[in-house]
Amino acid sequence: MIRALCMWFSLALAGVALAQTPAPEQPPPASTAQPSQPKAWSSLSPGQQNVLKNYQGQWNTLTPEKQQALSRGSQRWLNMTPEQKSSAQQRFQQWRAMPPEQQQLIRQRWREFKSLPPERQQQIREHFNRFKQIPPARRQQLRQQWRRMSPEQRRSFMSRPAPPARHYPR
Repeated sequence: MIRALCMWFSLALAGVALAQTPAPEQPPPASTAQPSQPKAWSSLSPGQQNVLKNYQGQWNTLTPEKQQALSRGSQRWLNMTPEQKSSAQQRFQQWRAMPPEQQQLIRQRWREFKSLPPERQQQIREHFNRFKQIPPARRQQLRQQWRRMSPEQRRSFMSRPAPPARHYPR
């Protein structure tokens, strides 16, 4: 159970969305990837153009990678339910309210997560999902317990196998 808490701390700031949205598609390996080509504004769907309207005037000055990221993001947005959109907006507002240092820490944790093998990423997602199933009061207890641990205790804890999942009444 605390193992799930540890995984949660690893991802909480960087990836609440990880547990709520499917994993993004992986780009092809670098050896087979085609060079990125700029994407014309007119190649975007009307819905994407509406979502990205603030970028229209500068679209041609964006890097191909930025254009592709915005294009993919706008398509994901268009495919979201109203509840998912509301949740995404809330997370974005929380992100914008964070100090730059905290944002940088989250970016670093995200890079570390993405550098893990896919099976380890999946394991962390599963731990996170299990942690979300724990009643809020118990999650708070586990957070406090984690904060009281020394770095050595945390490392020792992380090296132990995860306990079996428990089901909590809601």
